[in-house]
Amino acid sequence: MTENDPHGQGPGAQDKPDNSAGNEYAAPNPWSAPSAHSEQQQQQNPYATPGQPYYQPYQTGTAGYGTPQQHQPQPQRGPGGAGKLVAGVAVLALLVGGGAGAVGGYLASDGATQSASSLEAPQPARQTGNAPAGSVESVAQKVSPSVVQLQVAGRGGQANGGSGFVIDANGYVLTNNHVVENAANGGGQIQVVFQDGRKAPATVVGRDPSSDVAVVKAEGVSGLTPVELGRSDDLKVGQGVVAIGSPFELSGTVTSGIVSALHRPVRAGGEQGSQSTVMDAVQTDAAINPGNSGGPLANMAGQIIGINSAIYSPPSSGQSQGGNVGIGFAIPIDQARRTADEIIKTGQATQTFIGATVTDAQEGGASIREVTQGSPAEQAGLKGGDVVTKIDDRVVDSSDALVAAIRTKVPGDKVKLTLASNNVIEVTLGGQPVPTN
Repeated sequence: MTENDPHGQGPGAQDKPDNSAGNEYAAPNPWSAPSAHSEQQQQQNPYATPGQPYYQPYQTGTAGYGTPQQHQPQPQRGPGGAGKLVAGVAVLALLVGGGAGAVGGYLASDGATQSASSLEAPQPARQTGNAPAGSVESVAQKVSPSVVQLQVAGRGGQANGGSGFVIDANGYVLTNNHVVENAANGGGQIQVVFQDGRKAPATVVGRDPSSDVAVVKAEGVSGLTPVELGRSDDLKVGQGVVAIGSPFELSGTVTSGIVSALHRPVRAGGEQGSQSTVMDAVQTDAAINPGNSGGPLANMAGQIIGINSAIYSPPSSGQSQGGNVGIGFAIPIDQARRTADEIIKTGQATQTFIGATVTDAQEGGASIREVTQGSPAEQAGLKGGDVVTKIDDRVVDSSDALVAAIRTKVPGDKVKLTLASNNVIEVTLGGQPVPTN
């Protein structure tokens, strides 16, 4: 099964999807060669998927950065405004200070000792203990040494970048495809900047635009500290998470939040004019901004449970490049781990598919438009016009939801598809190499 080709993605681009054309998930067309583009240019075309207004548009990918803008805080004016409140507090403080001074003088005249100045008080003892287990501080101490900044110079000298994290002591780094795609196939240069300031050139080992995952290899390094990978299949809504990366080129930035939702079908990544990415995302309110793409999302044990990849960017923000509004999305680490392992071992990823063209059903669900001859869908008995409403125990309310759910599976897995007719069909999923050009 393949999805629609609604937009090409460098970070931040959205075009309106044509749901009537269906989602070509059966046999995706080869990707065109990456074009030089920026997140700022692509943020200008937001879109919304029918039936999912609260997902779209996305700042598709958080790669790229600029110079942080400095803003002077402006006090509120007018009746009841913050300006008057602050003034009132200031006056109150002066009055209390005056009263306290008079009383202090009276007591001093009776022989009492005045309090010492704060500047004369001794400094407190230096904190030498370890950070409390399960704290944001302890997660940052554990994960930060393995997080890197990626500086990418693409075709035509176009510069952008993002984040990544070390998964092997000899220099393998996991990141997003949309962070490095402009430098793939000899199209540019990648430089890895480590936490201690060291820099090393890197090359793309392999990438998967359909899952927005890529692996790069830093050259001439060894003895690195790899992260500890966790599990994303047992995440719970509400549990604490920590994001680390290089938003706006501010390397080593740590933010925290919670898992806000699970199994969000999100379109992110990809290349302009090519097939979009649909991921089964982990939603979080940890602050994620442009430049965080490819960085880790960790649980409170310091285990990586996702790759930060996209943010929601309201069209009314009026910004050329989106920023954090408390809705970010990460690729589940279980899916990314399988893809990265394939890339390192073979140089190429495998995409899971059923071999059908799907689109949104008017009554909800994923409508089968066409079935590819000889595909897993045909062998299972799926036909054009069937509407899938569940995959195993998971509700399917759109074509993207079905695509996202299928992509979390492994080729050879058996799944049960419940149809609107209440028929249940078992499908053995297939696999096919993912083209990258």
